[in-house]
Amino acid sequence: MRATELLARFAFALLVVGATHNPTRYSYYAWAANTGWQWRPPLVFVGVVLLIGWVICLRATLRSIGGLGLLLANAFFAALFWLVADWGWLPIENVAAISWIGLVCVSAILAVGMSWTRRRGGPQAGSR
Repeated sequence: MRATELLARFAFALLVVGATHNPTRYSYYAWAANTGWQWRPPLVFVGVVLLIGWVICLRATLRSIGGLGLLLANAFFAALFWLVADWGWLPIENVAAISWIGLVCVSAILAVGMSWTRRRGGPQAGSR
């Protein structure tokens, strides 16, 4: 796996995660909330596109690291955040900064999950 491939997967995951929700007014969630949750064709279309992106990311991640691996990766980052916040290194009063850090961590977990492969079964026929 080349670093460029991992970076491309990270960029895709960050796009999906960040476009769904982020602390700015430029997210799908903010757009839908701003319309009063009135489901119009553009909103539904973008929602379906984002859903496809989430399914791609989550399915590949779950196939490679599994549900327990996904749970442990999230627990690792949660414990790390708690530790770093306890040391005073994290601006816990800045909700936007914490949100962005969380979005980057979720994207990183998905990117790593999409990059790892788990082979099932034995060797293929004809291989040695």
